[in-house]
Amino acid sequence: MRRELWLDRRGPLRRAAWLEDGVLTDLAIDREDRPAHAGDIRLGRVARIVAGLDAAFVEIGLDQPALLNAADMRPARRGARIGQLLRTGQTLLLQVKADAHGDKGAVVTMDVTLPGRFLVFMPQADGLHLSKRLGKGPEVGRLRQTLAESVPSRGGWIVRADAAGVDPALVALEAEALLELWHGTETAAASATAPALLRPAPDAVARALAEWTGRGVEAIRAEGPALADTVRLWCRDRAPDLAALLQPHAGRPLLFETEDLDGVIAGLGGRRVPLGQGGSLVIDRTEALTVIDVNGGERGNPLATNLDAAGEIARQLRLRNLAGIIIVDFVNMGRAGDREAVIQALSHAVSNDPVATHVYGMSRLGLAEMTRARRGPALADLLTETL
Repeated sequence: MRRELWLDRRGPLRRAAWLEDGVLTDLAIDREDRPAHAGDIRLGRVARIVAGLDAAFVEIGLDQPALLNAADMRPARRGARIGQLLRTGQTLLLQVKADAHGDKGAVVTMDVTLPGRFLVFMPQADGLHLSKRLGKGPEVGRLRQTLAESVPSRGGWIVRADAAGVDPALVALEAEALLELWHGTETAAASATAPALLRPAPDAVARALAEWTGRGVEAIRAEGPALADTVRLWCRDRAPDLAALLQPHAGRPLLFETEDLDGVIAGLGGRRVPLGQGGSLVIDRTEALTVIDVNGGERGNPLATNLDAAGEIARQLRLRNLAGIIIVDFVNMGRAGDREAVIQALSHAVSNDPVATHVYGMSRLGLAEMTRARRGPALADLLTETL
């Protein structure tokens, strides 16, 4: 399988597209005129403590105060109420974990995380923790031992599944880079007055480089010399093994116009997604939830249609960045075993989603129930008022 990362800047948009054998599987888009804040590290000031919610409202420099739940305090104190942990006017170093939504402000945490290709650094934690996706066995034990010797002992570290088989020197280099980012944040906090932005969230380009390229990539294509220079600088500091894969793109057609990638992205704003043999998905967003209806088309085998749909549903959730409660109305199946097979296929299809996604099963009405964590605005909202 050939994996490529395509990057461009178009008007207010910053876009990153991940292609596997020419098929778009992941998409990250930011708008400079409407920036998302999830991932920001900010210095906040406690404005109000609400005992009934066991939470506090914190001024962090955005339009609305952010919500800090007692469970997101660090260091954690089991059983302690928010009023025992905080006082009004107190200054806190926080990370935005969910953007403001509707009439609700952002949600923040003291449990800061800095993600990389192979590691996630958690300054307020400790120890070396391996992703569950690595499984168990002697090879995993050897990986733990190797990285324990090369990763700094300060803070906590999660070893991502992509670290398996990677040169430990690359992992150690990334650890040092993440630690340096944190040192810079602490230095900024020491001289700032709350509320203040200390470090903005990585943009779409930086997120894609950090979160996708650990899987292995054959080419990184960047539109224009300025963006190519940005990628070179990122690779120099974080991933020297990627520098040789950079392929600057210039001239006409523009990068995202080749292979009609612009057309594919524009199509993600539609309700209907075609499946094989005339089948389709119909995706409708409401304020409360997202509903996906699976239509069988000409195929006479409901199980085959639903198994195909499961993979496409997982892809569409990622590309459209749909979040919250998601209900899927699959084609009706008579056998309980078939329904279980579809739920297992859907669970497997979403298992590699970098955003936490959970499949809870099928209701008595035959509706599959799932949730996906909110991480930035949905694609349809980002594309509003675009070129």
